[in-house]
Amino acid sequence: MLKSEEIRRQAAQRLRELFPRAKDWEERQDVAIGAQKADLMVKFRLGDEEHVLVTEVCSLGQPRQIRAAVTRLSEIRREAPTAYLLATAVYIGPQSARILRSNNFGYVDLSGNCYVALENVLIEKEGKRNVRPSTRPLRSLFAPRATRVVRLLLTEPAHAWRLEELARSAAVSLGHAHNVVKRLEELAWAERDDRQRLLLTKPADLLEAWAESYSYRENEVRSYFAPERISRKFMGEVARAADGAGRRYAFTLNAGVSLVATRLRLPNVHCYLEGDPEPVASALGVRAATEADGTFHLLTPYDPGVFAGVLEKGGLKVTSLPQLYVDLMQYEQKGREQAEHLRREAMGF
Repeated sequence: MLKSEEIRRQAAQRLRELFPRAKDWEERQDVAIGAQKADLMVKFRLGDEEHVLVTEVCSLGQPRQIRAAVTRLSEIRREAPTAYLLATAVYIGPQSARILRSNNFGYVDLSGNCYVALENVLIEKEGKRNVRPSTRPLRSLFAPRATRVVRLLLTEPAHAWRLEELARSAAVSLGHAHNVVKRLEELAWAERDDRQRLLLTKPADLLEAWAESYSYRENEVRSYFAPERISRKFMGEVARAADGAGRRYAFTLNAGVSLVATRLRLPNVHCYLEGDPEPVASALGVRAATEADGTFHLLTPYDPGVFAGVLEKGGLKVTSLPQLYVDLMQYEQKGREQAEHLRREAMGF
């Protein structure tokens, strides 16, 4: 897997090849554009016209990464409306190309495909095969224990980690942490600094990939009829019952996002709970129900890591923002909409 610096270097070379008659060619990396940062900016002249191309580098050109790139490019477009914006990756396939073109963005990949539409200039090449097909699936990166490392990195995306510190904080073995870190480096989602500390360089790509690989239904769900209207008061009772039983808990899905990003009407409540849910359910006086009919749902965690990095809002515990985001993405009741709202309001990437 090529590192992001190499993708940038080759992308600049590809652009130069597409415009052999360009004059006054300039290239800059990590350029601040208003409140945004561009991976690569190229300026040149064609005849009397000056052109500015701004490129977002994607370690993978799969649709989930390209959708995230579209979001970032849209933000840059607001800051630099006259620039031409495009994405680059080792390979951008037909579906990813359609996503970019439907949003009026171009693309250039390292496999020979491109679409660049400047005023009076259209360059389009398609049908080239991936020159570096991936042979390793991402699923191993999101196995239950591996997500302890992923979750921690996404919870503190600006932190520079030593491997021993990362393993200890994520409650995994040194070898397990090493394997996760190695895979992240292969994907160019993380890099080492000059002191060999790990830095997460593409948190958005990592978050999107995890969301694609996971569903909140990997947790065992027990559903109940609540004896009263679902409200913050009821959530407080849930918290007190869990604390009284000596159990860890954390609200998620709509209940969680209502505490950290917006005030929602709560048709139901989902809450992670450590251990057997029946004593807590009995203390609350709730009756068993089907998931479709229930208004209160206790989730037995697929891994104890869901309790790492919990937030406390108004005296109530909420699962970490990355966990909350991936839980919401596969939730049927406006989950994706709430996930994107959470990301805009509270996550910053």
